[in-house]
Amino acid sequence: MNAPLPHIDIIRQADAEALLKDVVAKLKAGKVVPFLGPAVSEQSGAPVPMNPEALAAFFGTKVALPRRAKGNAWASAQHIESTRHRNTVTTLMTEAFATPVAPTPLQQHLASLPLPMIVDSWYDGAMRTALAGRGDWGEVQGITRAHIGEDRWYRFYDADGGESDREKASGWTTLLYKPHGGITPAKNFLITDADYVEVLTDIDIQTPIPDTVKDRRTDRGFLFIGCRFNDQLLRTYGRQVIKRSGSEHYVLVEPDTLSKNELKFFIAERLTPIAIPLARATEIIIGG
Repeated sequence: MNAPLPHIDIIRQADAEALLKDVVAKLKAGKVVPFLGPAVSEQSGAPVPMNPEALAAFFGTKVALPRRAKGNAWASAQHIESTRHRNTVTTLMTEAFATPVAPTPLQQHLASLPLPMIVDSWYDGAMRTALAGRGDWGEVQGITRAHIGEDRWYRFYDADGGESDREKASGWTTLLYKPHGGITPAKNFLITDADYVEVLTDIDIQTPIPDTVKDRRTDRGFLFIGCRFNDQLLRTYGRQVIKRSGSEHYVLVEPDTLSKNELKFFIAERLTPIAIPLARATEIIIGG
C-alpha cells in the first residue's frame, strides 16, 4: 500500500498570482534572491542538456555506462572519470554545453535589475551573457578539487571573465553564484560523485559556501524558479544555500509532477509552493 503524500498547502490560481506579484515586489527591492534551475534556460530551446537526466543521457551516447550509472548524471560522470580520466569528463561536459545558450526574457529582465545576488544552478552560460552589458557585477563558481592541487572550493570571476578575488567581490552590485560551476568563463564543473563527496563532507559547516554568498543571503528570502528537488543532492544544495538566510522562501511548482520527497523538502525548509506554470510566472515577474 502506497503511503499518503505529505500534506502541504499549495497556493493556486488567483491566490498564486497575487502572491507571486508580492514576491516580485520584494525581489525588486532586493529582499528576495532568485534561485534559477535549468528549466529557466530550457525556455531558450538551445540544444544542450537541460536537466540531470538529459545530461546522463548525453553521457550514455558517448560512453558505455553500467546499469547503476544510467540515468544519473553524477554517477555517469564518476564512471567516466574512474575508467578514463578527469580530462575526459571535462571534455564531454564542454561538448555537452558547447552551443551558447541565449538568455531568456526572464534572465534578461533579472540582469537589468540591481539585485544583490542571483543563484544559477545549471552549467550553461546564459545568465552570464545576460549580465554582459553591465560592469558592476561578478561571479563565484563552485569548482572541483580533483587534481587541481589547491585547497579551495570556489573561484571568483569579474564581468570580463578574468579571475578575481573575494575582496573585489564584496564591491560588486550583483553577485552571480553558480554553485555547481559552469561552462563559462573557465569550464569549471562540479559533476562527479567524488566531487560532491568532498563538498558534502564539509557543507554542513558551510565551508564550501563563499562568504560573500553568506553575507548577501542574510535576512533575505529565496524564490526558486525552474527548479526540481527530486534528487537528494539537489535538495542538499538547496538547503545549504538558503541556510541562515531569511525566513520566507517560495518555489514555483507544477503540482502534478511533485514527488513525495519534494513535498517533504518544502515542509522541512518552509518553502511556500506556488502553482504557476513557468511561462506565466515569467510574464508576472517581468511585468511586476
